Amino acid sequence: MSQFIFRFNIKTNFTLLALAVASLSTVSQAMAADIRVVSSGGFAQAYKNLAPAYEQASGDKLVSGWGPSMGTTTNAIPVRMARGEEIDVVIMVGDSLDTLMKEGKLVAGSKVVLANSPIACAVKKGNAKPDISTVDGLKNAFLKARKVAYSDSASGEYIKHQLMKKLEITEQMQGKAAQIPATPVGEIIAHGEADFGCQQRSELLPVEGIDIVGLLPQEVQLTTAFSAAIVTGSKVQPQAQALLNFLSSEKNAGAIAETGLEPVAGKR
Repeated sequence: MSQFIFRFNIKTNFTLLALAVASLSTVSQAMAADIRVVSSGGFAQAYKNLAPAYEQASGDKLVSGWGPSMGTTTNAIPVRMARGEEIDVVIMVGDSLDTLMKEGKLVAGSKVVLANSPIACAVKKGNAKPDISTVDGLKNAFLKARKVAYSDSASGEYIKHQLMKKLEITEQMQGKAAQIPATPVGEIIAHGEADFGCQQRSELLPVEGIDIVGLLPQEVQLTTAFSAAIVTGSKVQPQAQALLNFLSSEKNAGAIAETGLEPVAGKR
């Protein structure tokens, strides 16, 4: 009789344990969410590198999209927001994010600064590298280039409206310096459509077929902050906040630095 009770209890306990595990799995699956994220190019590679680890740890699925922080192209984040695209998290240039926050399109207080991004310049792989370590050297590189490319986002806006003036070459660059919409500057250089170009270093590094010459000289450098925030009306705000906490964690600073960014952990 006692053996029967003992065996019955073991069988019952295993059954209850199996039910408990199945129940926890069901709850975990129920709590998992699809988080729709749109990132601008400057942080895109860091995000791509970190996304698998987040998905594995959280059980959430990241549904990712890409677009510039400003401008009027179809994929530009402000344009996506204006047409009511369903997005939970945006990662973009801080100033542009602040504008969306003031407009009430992002959850107040959810902004977290992820990294700073300096501007670098590149040439087609194998071509001679101009010396841009000084302001005069950078100026000569612009003037001697057959065609110069820069982006339609933060770095390109700076080059177009401020850097050219600082270098006193605005008139000389008319007709041979072009702002490139939607396409990474590195790809334009790699395809031979420009022989010199500048963009945030983190956007140049992943592109094959180019050589990075170096950063802009410190006297004329512009470092752009990339930040993330939760979109107002997101139905998965707790999961979105968990993603922001993960991306801004100090343990991920090394992975972010590897992409050419300067990580900023926990700053707002």
